[in-house]
Amino acid sequence: MDHTQKHGFSWPLFILMASITFMAILSELMPSGILPEMASGFGITEAQAGSFVGQYAIASALFGIPIISATVEWDRKKLLMLLMIGFAIANITIGFVSVYWIAAAARIVGGICAGALWPMISAYGMSLVSPNEHGKAVAVIMAGTTVGMSIGLPVMTWIGTTFSFHIEFITMGIIILIIAVLCQMFLPHVGGEKRSKSNSPFTMLKNKGVLMVILLTVLAVVANYGIYTYITNLVKDIHYPGIGLAQILFGIGSILSVLLAGRFIDHHLQSVCIGMLAAAGIAMSSFYWIDSTFIHHLSFIFWGIGFGALVTLFQTAVTRQVTKGTAIATSLQSSAFNFSIMIGSTTGGWLLTSGSSAPIVMMALILLVAGIIISLFAKKILA
Repeated sequence: MDHTQKHGFSWPLFILMASITFMAILSELMPSGILPEMASGFGITEAQAGSFVGQYAIASALFGIPIISATVEWDRKKLLMLLMIGFAIANITIGFVSVYWIAAAARIVGGICAGALWPMISAYGMSLVSPNEHGKAVAVIMAGTTVGMSIGLPVMTWIGTTFSFHIEFITMGIIILIIAVLCQMFLPHVGGEKRSKSNSPFTMLKNKGVLMVILLTVLAVVANYGIYTYITNLVKDIHYPGIGLAQILFGIGSILSVLLAGRFIDHHLQSVCIGMLAAAGIAMSSFYWIDSTFIHHLSFIFWGIGFGALVTLFQTAVTRQVTKGTAIATSLQSSAFNFSIMIGSTTGGWLLTSGSSAPIVMMALILLVAGIIISLFAKKILA
């Protein structure tokens, strides 16, 4: 039973919900900025350290749909609290261990929690407002990912490189616990929805619109995360001044991405999709062919524009393909998103054995071009 009523858009409430996606994206991406430190700490190669991202992602992909399906009738707030506790335990565990397999197990626990969180948080937020504010709700909630990448990730990377990656993960765990307490205090209870044939994953997979959004998700995410997982290698290969500056400029682009998406996504979804894919494509082209630090400054901003609102873009697109079972539809898209992170980070690790990040950049460019071509012919889906 739903224990809340829809009222006007509450900025404090949705900023709190944005803090949830803030911690979720940091939990996911923190290893990407400290691969050398984690490799050294666990006595493994940097490519193996990159698997910390892939392990997390595949756990999300495999467990997201079954967990969301099994908990479709659960109170959203109670489910959220369980997931937040799981995130905190996973991060704090890594902060206290030096054994690789224990850290890998903790990353898998975090990934399982993420697999359930990403699809449910959008549906949770949309249930608090009227239908004409659904897009705004998703945009604000997912803005947490942008703040996480633009501000949170450089700060956490600094903590990891200045002190240790153990301190970084413990700090993240403490932040998660603080957010969980605030959520327990202020978020309303929202009941789940009754289980039915119309909101089953199998029914959703017969929807051509859902399948098209999943395809675009795979192309865009494998492209972006394939190279982002190894951004430290990219920075070194293009002789860029430093990982911190790259992340800051990337973050500026991500903020611009969310602002542009929030302004145009409701009425120009196709244009936003094509524009974001093209921006990332321009960045990859310059990384591959142009040897200029100034151009690379701009490229990291363009990359951020192409990356920052991906979650908002594809979750908004998939919710437009269904009238019932929004959480199930977004769980399919979210699982595809996370499975694609695993594909991207794993493929990137294989390509990195050549000794250069250039093959990963070329892979990203090819996939982005494919996504643009498909988007041009997907007017009905991206209407």
